[in-house]
Amino acid sequence: MGSLRVASLWRLCLSLLLLQFAFATSSIASKTRSPASHEADQPVYEPENQDVVRLLSTPASFTSLPNPSQTSSNDLPTSTASYSLAETNILHDLHSALSTMQDHYFSVWLGKYTTAIDWTAAVMSTYVSATLSSLSHSLSYTMPGTFDKSRKMDVEAQMVENEINKYFAQTTAYYFGEDHFAIRMQAFDDMLWVVLGWLEASGFVESHSIGHYTSDKVGAKEWHARQFVPAFAHRARVFYELAEKGWDWRLCGGGMTWNPRLLPYKNAITNQLFISASISMYLHFAGDENCSPFLSQHNEIGLQKDQLFDDCDERHRGRYDPVYLANAMNAYEWLKNIGMTNDRGLYVDGFHIGGYRTNHSKTTCDERNEMVYTYNQGVLLSGLRGLWEATGKTSYLEDGHELIRNVVRATGWRKSQPHRSNGPEDEQEALPAGWAGLGSDGILTEFCDPSGRCSQDGQTFKGIFFHHLTSFCEPLPSQPARPGKTHAAPRELAMLHANSCREYTTWVVNNAQAALRTRDQEGRFGAWWGAPKISSPPTSFHDNRKSASHPHPVLPEDAIDYRNIYPDPYDGVYLEDDLEEPYKRYVFDKNDGDEDETTKRSSGDLNDRGRGRTIETQGSGLAVVRAMWEFLRRAEGAEGYQV
Repeated sequence: MGSLRVASLWRLCLSLLLLQFAFATSSIASKTRSPASHEADQPVYEPENQDVVRLLSTPASFTSLPNPSQTSSNDLPTSTASYSLAETNILHDLHSALSTMQDHYFSVWLGKYTTAIDWTAAVMSTYVSATLSSLSHSLSYTMPGTFDKSRKMDVEAQMVENEINKYFAQTTAYYFGEDHFAIRMQAFDDMLWVVLGWLEASGFVESHSIGHYTSDKVGAKEWHARQFVPAFAHRARVFYELAEKGWDWRLCGGGMTWNPRLLPYKNAITNQLFISASISMYLHFAGDENCSPFLSQHNEIGLQKDQLFDDCDERHRGRYDPVYLANAMNAYEWLKNIGMTNDRGLYVDGFHIGGYRTNHSKTTCDERNEMVYTYNQGVLLSGLRGLWEATGKTSYLEDGHELIRNVVRATGWRKSQPHRSNGPEDEQEALPAGWAGLGSDGILTEFCDPSGRCSQDGQTFKGIFFHHLTSFCEPLPSQPARPGKTHAAPRELAMLHANSCREYTTWVVNNAQAALRTRDQEGRFGAWWGAPKISSPPTSFHDNRKSASHPHPVLPEDAIDYRNIYPDPYDGVYLEDDLEEPYKRYVFDKNDGDEDETTKRSSGDLNDRGRGRTIETQGSGLAVVRAMWEFLRRAEGAEGYQV
């Protein structure tokens, strides 16, 4: 009986230890623990955990970062060297964001995000895989471990591994729950989100297996999840080849069409997705020996069954297939030269062909929608990073850094960026106060955020930007992954890229801190990261605006917010049918009625308006917190120059 009680007590203690999930402390096990390290024993989500960065005055001393809600963006340090990772809170917040998203919005038995739409669900699954990658390299260990309670590292490694296996199991559930048949009938951009999602998942599986299961120990095996890579790769290939049909050279001289069933619209997001997906297939596609579901295409030319399989093998594409690279290069060349950026250097939404509704012989893209969305500035970044690795042309990296700087300026971030300046005047450039095009006070903001009118699409966009920004700023390799097919960076280029990315860290932290402040008591993120805190609830949104004295965006001239103003995204000028009212704009002024349902709210929290807190707002919060973790980790030299 005594031994049984001891065993039971040990199991109870072990369970309590796992519930605490203190693996965050192990991510910097080689560092000296800060005085705040006891916070690891607190629950994952606590309001005071929103200050997750420490200001480093000397290499050995920590002081608290000023609360961003009490300081202006100008008070934040300009050098990322002054930042240091907090030993507990960032990974706690990252895990909290992930667990809240999965616990609240993912149904394991259905394998679905029950309140998401198909494309936003694909994006959420992508975030899960990316977050697991961050957790995977937060601690160095090799499995199988001993789970020896006297060895701290083994216990922490088992905790990390258990969490990774838990959430990867949910990714496999999503693989079977994803409505892949329905997505085949949707727009080309919907298909490409699927491609990127499963490439992210298969890449995570490979990196985690190599990083933690490669061992000379007796009985060591590869990670069990490797068996899913062929399935993930197959789905990525199927949807890539479906989406590939959206490219044509006749209309507008090239480019991807958004939706084959509607009026031609060559928009930024579909073309950026095609660039990113194409170069990701070139660099990361694991190969696919499953030829379905395209055999029926060959039946039309009278091939016998054995010929079908032979032909399938011959036309099979694998990693480093030049077709993928050519697609990515052609698509970026078209996108760069079609004129889809405004005077701030930001990508607008896209081009229509004037008069095409009545005259299908017209082929020129001459009607530009000036609407600017955050995700149109993000997806391209991972594509440019991949194009550099595939070609070695530094112009792709230069274009990426220029786009990032344009976005940072368009959020009203007032600190000059010392790298790549054109001289003293550029260093001291005075940015406009208030709304700057993509936000204010240095916080990335969707045009629909302040009004609370964001659709499921709009609530997803900011997270997409930070996900692809994080990918773009991965350290450049010092050795080619495949000589002759990929390129490595000379030390000078690798350092320049890393230093440029390091300059963005304070801005990323500013956004992550703002997002963390929107969490409710259940740990759910709001949509508007820059929402002012209202002490006493006014009667309407407009009273909120007056009491907060917060700048409000003005819709750009010739801009149509397709993604948010229509209940059905297929309404408006997309349709072939004539409409009495082809589109409507919304611009807020003194005549806007307080009774508008989209502006009502029940509390002092501006993020309770409209759709409120959703799977999409949670995913965006997860993406920006992960970005903060990765940027700070890289800024501190945890990865440095890869050798």
